[in-house]
Amino acid sequence: MSLDLCFYFQVHQPWRLRRYPFREVGRRHDYFDDQVNAEILRRVAQKCYLPMNALLLELIRKHQPHFRVSFSISATALEQMAAFAPEVLVSFRRLLATGAVELLSETSHHSLAALYSPREFAAQVRHHRAVCRRLLGAPGPVFRNTELIVSNAVAEQVAALGFAGLCLEGADGLFGWRNVSAPYRFAAAPALAALPRHYRLSDDIAFRFSDRQWAAWPLSVERYADWLQGEAGALPPEAKGRGFLGLFMDYETFGEHQWADTGIFDFMRALPGELLKRGGFRFVTPSEAAARVPVNAATLDLPRPVSWADLERDTSAWDGNAIQRAALAEAFALEPFVRRHHARHAADAARVLEDWRRLLTSDHAYYMSTKHWADGDVHQYFSPFESPYDACINYMNVLADLAQRVGAPAPRPL
Repeated sequence: MSLDLCFYFQVHQPWRLRRYPFREVGRRHDYFDDQVNAEILRRVAQKCYLPMNALLLELIRKHQPHFRVSFSISATALEQMAAFAPEVLVSFRRLLATGAVELLSETSHHSLAALYSPREFAAQVRHHRAVCRRLLGAPGPVFRNTELIVSNAVAEQVAALGFAGLCLEGADGLFGWRNVSAPYRFAAAPALAALPRHYRLSDDIAFRFSDRQWAAWPLSVERYADWLQGEAGALPPEAKGRGFLGLFMDYETFGEHQWADTGIFDFMRALPGELLKRGGFRFVTPSEAAARVPVNAATLDLPRPVSWADLERDTSAWDGNAIQRAALAEAFALEPFVRRHHARHAADAARVLEDWRRLLTSDHAYYMSTKHWADGDVHQYFSPFESPYDACINYMNVLADLAQRVGAPAPRPL
């Protein structure tokens, strides 16, 4: 029995919009609520980033050279850390200095550009790498798209940028009867290794850990290790020795979504030692995992986008209703005007480009979701607005002002 384990944590904070009434269009261009953004970043830093970074550093030193983890950190999060909590950046630098931590590449502004604008997608990938190099260190050769959104078209774009691997959701609708922990590549981009997220085992930590109605609550390290061993034992013969289990989750799982008093930190402190003691497990970074995928591995065909969000595992969290689709269309329609404005070297060109990119962050469309039931509860938890319609009106007011600044037609009424 042998199984490669990859812990990858997503770190993202959007630049949240302030309340922007229509009467301010053409008068004020300060769209973002720096006070709220600073308060949230500092709160999450104290509850999650700082204590969890300290814990991971402890584990790396205790189990070196056997324990490894990876992060995908959006440029918007990095720049908020630099502005509001520089001690968090220092703690991430300590982790990277161990050599046991790898950064993934992604879009700088956690955007949906891969679905709407290949040009902007490539530009944001370059910008993300530049911000990482400036503030932390160079990312590795594996890409993680916003919200794990992957399709044949996205895989082709990622491969064209020279990446070796691409993370994706291990959705039932994609894998079906196939074992999600076996090695795969992409049918549309065979040079890319596919690194799937094992959603059930990831969500056991990220979502169910503190659920007292869950049959497995309270989750012990021993029981979880048994489940991981079960995955290794279920690998098909051709995948023996090449199995990959991706445990991908939001970093805010630790201390923010699952509070410290749930025991989540103690669980993570004990887990690596338990797995290493049992043998048969190897902690790897995404680049190490990608290098082990055979060139003749089975391929995945993704004619439609797959994501890690909601029950559907598609893009409906961001474009599932008419107001979301209209808002996204209007935002991306500004691209040629923003680029023309930038090419003219206007005094505010850099500020305009950054404002536009911040508006492309997927969170803004997420706040406009009108889903109900379990998924709707999650959307409401993250939204700072009273309703999806309030979020949309506020967003469209900002777009109207930005359109004026770059000489574009006003957004069409919804």
